[in-house]
Amino acid sequence: MKLYDELADWWPLMSAPTDYAEEAAFLARVLTDACTPPPRTVLELGSGGGNNAFHLKSKFEMTLVDVSPQMLAISRALNPECEHHEGDMRTVRLERTFDAIFIHDAIMYMTSADDLAAAIRTAYLHCRAGGVALFVPDYVRETFVAHTSHGGHDGDGRGLRYLEWSVDPDPADTTYRTDYTIVLRDHGGDARVVQDCHVEGLFPRAEWLRLLREAGFEPGITSDEWGRDLFVAKRPAAKRQG
Repeated sequence: MKLYDELADWWPLMSAPTDYAEEAAFLARVLTDACTPPPRTVLELGSGGGNNAFHLKSKFEMTLVDVSPQMLAISRALNPECEHHEGDMRTVRLERTFDAIFIHDAIMYMTSADDLAAAIRTAYLHCRAGGVALFVPDYVRETFVAHTSHGGHDGDGRGLRYLEWSVDPDPADTTYRTDYTIVLRDHGGDARVVQDCHVEGLFPRAEWLRLLREAGFEPGITSDEWGRDLFVAKRPAAKRQG
């Protein structure tokens, strides 16, 4: 996907850290309320350019994992105090646990039940007993609607504007499609157009809950003001011996 590869240097103009402030504050409250005691260490899988971590790092000790080295470079510049690792959320193993695991919309790139189960398993293995994992998909099957949106920012003498168009060509499968038309204006004022297609996963609530339970979590669902289903999954506390 061009956005996370050849266009990664443009990411802050596509999606600025300031755009995430309100949402990140809400997600921090969800994590804090779901975990006793409140989490201190948080692992974010699929952390992208680090826009969520930019806000969450004031509340938690953030460790960030992403599959794209280009996006990790953007995040390191934004969040130099955070620990970064290159890795795929389906397979990465850091060999330690955290109070909470957080996966934002990067979970949408799990396009099969096997992919989603693998990411959930990674979250479970990195979550301490009694900890919590928070999954924030853009949609579940029941909430998806075709839509268009647009946005972009100016900065450092450059500018970016985009049109985003999401459709579900085959409601019988587990994916939908988002097409981006992106206009990039360089320092000299010249513009070029780039198109980028993203295939993303779409699963019913019942499938999400099934996979979370099979991994060992005790899952629940909450909602937010943006119309999303959030999956709050607790890893059971270790049983006392004797």
